[in-house]
Amino acid sequence: MKKLLVAFAVITIILTTFIIANIDDQIPKGWFAAGSNPSEYEIGIDNSIFENGHSCAYIKSKAPKENEFGTLMQTISAENYLGKRLQLSGYVKSESVNGWSGIWMRIDGENNQQLGFDNMRDRTIKGTTDWKKYEIVLDVPTNSKTINYGVLLGGNGKVWFDNFKLDEVDKSVQVTNLIKENKFPSQPINLNFEEK
Repeated sequence: MKKLLVAFAVITIILTTFIIANIDDQIPKGWFAAGSNPSEYEIGIDNSIFENGHSCAYIKSKAPKENEFGTLMQTISAENYLGKRLQLSGYVKSESVNGWSGIWMRIDGENNQQLGFDNMRDRTIKGTTDWKKYEIVLDVPTNSKTINYGVLLGGNGKVWFDNFKLDEVDKSVQVTNLIKENKFPSQPINLNFEEK
C-alpha cells in the first residue's frame, strides 16, 4: 500500500509538472501575460492562422467579467531609445470581439510614472475583422526607464496578432499619445469669481 501511495505521488508530481510546463509553453518566448484578470484569457501560438510566416500569437476569452481584460506584453529597457520617437506596428485579426481590442505602448519613467501611453482606446478593434496593420507612435523622453507594449483584449472574443515591429521614426511622424500635456496658465485667473 505504501509503495502504491509513493507511486501515485510520483505520477501526480510528473503530471502536474507536465501540465504547468505545457501552460508555460503556450506563452511565446520573450512575452508574458498580464491584465486585470489574465487567468480569464487563453494565450498561445496558432500555427494554422497567420498574417505572414508560419505562426502568430492569439488571445481568446474564457469567461471574463465586464471591464476585465487580458494582455500579452513585453517590457524592455528604454536605455537604447532615449530622446527618440518610436513606432510600434503590427497586424491584428479579430473574431466576435464584443468589448474591444488594440495594440498598446506605454513609456514609464522613475517610480512607474507614465510619460507616454496609447492603447488605441480612441480607435478600438471590435467585432470580426480581417488582418489589418495598426500603429502607435510615442516619444521616449530622456528620463524614461522602460518601454512596455503588447496587445490587449477586453471582454469576450478572440484576436490574433503577428509581425510586430518597434522602429525609430523621425519627428515628422505624428505621435498618438493619449496622455495630453498639461498647459497651465502662467498666473491665477478669476480668484474673486466675478468673471463668467
